[in-house]
Amino acid sequence: MRRRVTAETEREFAPFPALWEAAITEFVATVTRFSADGAIGEMDCFYAGWMTDRESGFSDPEVETLERLTLFLGLAIKTASIARIANTLVETYLGRDAGRRVLQGRIARGVADRIKTVLWFSDLRNYTRISDSAPPETIIPFLNDYADAIVSAIHEHSGDVLKLIGDGVLAIFPAEDRARACTAALDAAQEAREAVEAVNERRRAEGLPTTDMYLGLHLGVVFYGNIGSKERLDFTVVGPAVNEVGRIAALCRSVDQPILMSSAFVASVAEDRRRFASVGRFSLRGVGNPQELYTLDAQG
Repeated sequence: MRRRVTAETEREFAPFPALWEAAITEFVATVTRFSADGAIGEMDCFYAGWMTDRESGFSDPEVETLERLTLFLGLAIKTASIARIANTLVETYLGRDAGRRVLQGRIARGVADRIKTVLWFSDLRNYTRISDSAPPETIIPFLNDYADAIVSAIHEHSGDVLKLIGDGVLAIFPAEDRARACTAALDAAQEAREAVEAVNERRRAEGLPTTDMYLGLHLGVVFYGNIGSKERLDFTVVGPAVNEVGRIAALCRSVDQPILMSSAFVASVAEDRRRFASVGRFSLRGVGNPQELYTLDAQG
């Protein structure tokens, strides 16, 4: 498209009044389409716009040159877009820190770091009953509503979500500074509970099923890296502490508490310990020694 910008044409397109005010005399726009198999998501072309304030506008040879150069510009834009999309994809599907590590080349099977971390495992109350009784087409929106509330809270407080397992969320808060990581996890838990309640209010008003979050928090040592086969790897955490946090979260139902924390987690919190109340010692399936578990004190 090639247009002179004049008093007569300034109303033809939304940008033209501003161009006319800026004394632009001619505007040239091109569309460069990718091949059908070269589309990037929903992006199958790009637009380029060129303008001049030269009184005579563009010459025909200049426009031809711009059209030729735009092909190379399109290639550069497409390459940059693919790199940006790759970065977004790995962070979205693997988690932010895991995605960055993979893009940096941490893709060898069996390469894992031994780290101390706060572990978060949450799931949804009565999810099995809801999924069995609700129409199938409502289950994905149901999970998305609550995952958005919980994952956003974790990210807001510097946590990394590693897995979405049905209604479950596995996340870590790396614990170079244990007290800070524990506080971040508690802040994320509070924000997630508030966000879940906001989702519940909206869904109740729409006549949709609602739920609540069960949460287990633990502090332990894990291996963090690539685990899997030669054809399919997962960047995640493994170790006894991962099993323990899952068992702790599962006990929330038995003791009727929305949140349970291990003694290792509570011992590392820098805040007033009166915030926490013991709910007793429990034998966790697959864990050798009974553990004392804590919840938030309603009076604290």
